[in-house]
Amino acid sequence: MNYLVDNRGYYGDFGGAFIPEMLHKNIEELQKVYLNIIQEEAFQKEFNDLLEHYVGRPTPLYLAKRLSKAFNTNIYLKREDLCHTGAHKINNTIGQILLAQRIGKKRIIAETGAGQHGVATATVCALMGLQCIVYMGEVDIERQSPNVKRMKMLGAEVCPATSGSKTLKDATNEAMRDWIANPNDTHYIIGSVVGPHPFPDMVARFQSVISKEMKTQLLKQTGNENPNYIIACVGGGSNAAGAFYHYLNDEAVQLVAVEAAGLGVHSGKSAATTQLGRMGVLHASKTLFMQTEDGQVVEPHSISAGLDYPGIGPIHANLFATGRAKFLSATDNEAVQAALQLTQLEGIIPALESAHALAALKQINFKQSDVVVVNLSGRGDKDMDTYIRELNL
Repeated sequence: MNYLVDNRGYYGDFGGAFIPEMLHKNIEELQKVYLNIIQEEAFQKEFNDLLEHYVGRPTPLYLAKRLSKAFNTNIYLKREDLCHTGAHKINNTIGQILLAQRIGKKRIIAETGAGQHGVATATVCALMGLQCIVYMGEVDIERQSPNVKRMKMLGAEVCPATSGSKTLKDATNEAMRDWIANPNDTHYIIGSVVGPHPFPDMVARFQSVISKEMKTQLLKQTGNENPNYIIACVGGGSNAAGAFYHYLNDEAVQLVAVEAAGLGVHSGKSAATTQLGRMGVLHASKTLFMQTEDGQVVEPHSISAGLDYPGIGPIHANLFATGRAKFLSATDNEAVQAALQLTQLEGIIPALESAHALAALKQINFKQSDVVVVNLSGRGDKDMDTYIRELNL
């Protein structure tokens, strides 16, 4: 079975482009040109040069010996937290800013939850000298204030989303409205594998550098390019898409996606989409999302701003529907405790998003000989206020 996008923009039953008339020109233009542009030799050279010399790739694949001993197996951490700006998000923004330049866009907009995508977008706009507007939920602005200040210092305008739960979903709504109002000069750098085709495929391709490097690094360190497990957190799902990408069609590798269960899957304060959601159209693509009987979005909850989203990207909806990936969940408290464990065993403070992936280690019965890769998607500097509060530090 092929788990990548088809020529209609679908992953199985999920995907497509359900867009208002005002955006047809922009989306159709992207659909026609994106593959040709990003496969050009000159594009790939500039993209790869920036990944190496500006982002700092390849990121290390680190054998976490003390964490491995705690779980009696072999746990490797893919250190995306060591990328410039502190998360995997910049892999995608580097690619999309180069694409935007080639299609003549001068104004960049983005949405952000944890602020990592907003910082990454503001960073590449500063690098290229382009105007940058970032939409962010009012609640997230308060809980991720260091990243807000970083975006402003980089020259971006941060616009608060004040509707709904005032989090990532609402920021995405506001960014979509901006794009509809400014279709000619503006490119919307979507940060996750969500939105209308071609965004889920485009973001996954730019993030696929993660699994491409993993293959080379595992072969060098273990003699086999395939691990037994790859574990990654999923909100929209960009870091998981990148970590899974080059292993999607190798079913000997178990893919594990970890959603945010908030205060408990059935507590009414959760973002565990695969357990609570059903098929529908969210942010212009057909996917799984949490909704009421009449299709209204159910407000999600997670201690992690980056996972505080009511749906998952269509690539992940298909992986869940086909059983190709196993979907687990971790509560707010389980994530915080997993972050504390990694910090005290390995001296690495993970982002709250990545902590959800780490929390899943307790839910799997590993063999001693297994090779497990956890994608450490971001660093925890931005979450220190939350850790201080939750751990009474």
